[in-house]
Amino acid sequence: MLQRLSRPAVRMVERYLPDPYIFVLLLTLVAALAAMLFERQTPLAVMRDWGDGFWGLLSFSMQMLLVLVTGFMLASSPPMKRLLDRLASLARSPGSAIVLVTLVSLAASWINWGFGLVIGALFAKALARRIRVDYRLLIASAYSGFVVWHGGLAGSIPLTIATPGHFSEAEIGLVSTSQTIFAGFNLLIVAALFVIMPLVNRWMLPSPRDSVYVSASRLAEPSADDRVTIERPADRLETSTLLSWLVGVPGLAYLVYTFGFGDGGLNLNSVNFLFLMLAIVLHRTPRSLLASLNEAIKGGAGIVIQFPFYAGIMGIMMGSGLAESLSEMFVAIASAESLPFWSFISAGVVNLFVPSGGGQWAVQAPVMLPAAEALGADVARVAMGVAWGDAWTNLLQPFWALPVLAIAGLNAKDIMGFCLIQLVVTGAVIGLGLTLF
Repeated sequence: MLQRLSRPAVRMVERYLPDPYIFVLLLTLVAALAAMLFERQTPLAVMRDWGDGFWGLLSFSMQMLLVLVTGFMLASSPPMKRLLDRLASLARSPGSAIVLVTLVSLAASWINWGFGLVIGALFAKALARRIRVDYRLLIASAYSGFVVWHGGLAGSIPLTIATPGHFSEAEIGLVSTSQTIFAGFNLLIVAALFVIMPLVNRWMLPSPRDSVYVSASRLAEPSADDRVTIERPADRLETSTLLSWLVGVPGLAYLVYTFGFGDGGLNLNSVNFLFLMLAIVLHRTPRSLLASLNEAIKGGAGIVIQFPFYAGIMGIMMGSGLAESLSEMFVAIASAESLPFWSFISAGVVNLFVPSGGGQWAVQAPVMLPAAEALGADVARVAMGVAWGDAWTNLLQPFWALPVLAIAGLNAKDIMGFCLIQLVVTGAVIGLGLTLF
């Protein structure tokens, strides 16, 4: 049944979904028109909100870019590549390849979203070199694991409200990750997705007649030349394992110290630091690391050019009151028990315009937290409702698929038809989990 349902979805998306850059331009216009029509804002006021917000997420954008780049460098290190090749050898059929890439992507995304995006795409290519399987679904399956990231170790909302000094600390205090990431309801949602998503992706596998394959030349890895010619003193530094280890090992030791004996916590900066130090050690030489960095930057091009536009949209949504009105619309029909669910739905809608967990929390927290207090709802569960909503509609929002698509050599329209089916299934699982578990 899912195979039959996915077929028209794929055709529709291939025909009508524009490039992600066009998508963000259209969203900008939609947000501006909505602010004028529903919030009675003048064109001048909307233009001012857009311009004032355009550069408002530069710091966060750099964090996001570093998550991608450090995750790519770690995932593309020789030891990690060898591990991926060994894992790929476990697949014996197209169906097992789909299941395997989904599980690997889910696990990696739960650890860190940037790592999950990159490891999923690289593993999918390793599988495609061994198994003849529909390449579009393989990459869509690699991307589908991304849906768990905000319920995982790098989730920006649960980490934000667990960090001293966060903007709503005076209102809700510090909310431990034991109440969010490691809470029973959240772990049950993650476990359910680990079971359901591989099966859903497997059931969408097209017949050989309808499948799309790629040539071996498109999947070939550039041949590595391990021979090093020392022509100048600087070459010795660029190919020095000792230099990398003298920096990488103390960096890892610092993290061990801060986690074990200091006041360090798990946040975006510590995750980026961990992945960078591991990449430095595993690449062994600065030259290898820099070569990987050059490849990683290509996948981040979409983030660099599009994130300011999304910051501008966020400026419109916040400045005009549109985001608050959207959130209040769902809060108005909520009870203490249903508020986490409606937080999830509203976050999914807002995420289409503000695809940033931290930025979205800044928009929705001023509405959701007073509502939770007034209704007597569980603040931690409401916060996770927003977090899951942010992750959920990333399956429809092509922005975060850009790194995967860059590595795979595909366009957004190639995978988003499958992602549409994944969106419906995961929405039902997460919604039930927030309400019943």
